[in-house]
Amino acid sequence: MRKAKVFTFSKILPPSPKPPLTRPRPFRAYSFVPFSPLAMLDPTILTIAGIVLGIAIIERILELWGVIDLVDQFAKVMRFILPFTFYSALIYFFATFMF
Repeated sequence: MRKAKVFTFSKILPPSPKPPLTRPRPFRAYSFVPFSPLAMLDPTILTIAGIVLGIAIIERILELWGVIDLVDQFAKVMRFILPFTFYSALIYFFATFMF
């Protein structure tokens, strides 16, 4: 019969436990909403908005000056340009937006 080895309890476990963590461990937080209002500050979108706003201001100034014929021409052209510009900017925004 072979003799069994004897291990003391202090040799199996470390003598003192590890000190507890004083700060919580960092963790990654993910948002389920991938939309940020700061994404609207794209220079292309701002440029298109500035051009449309500038044309609207010019149209209003011409109306105040009494140049109704020119204002009417602006209105006829803008009736087609504004929806096209809006939908183009919307498509561009969603095409370049990083989800």
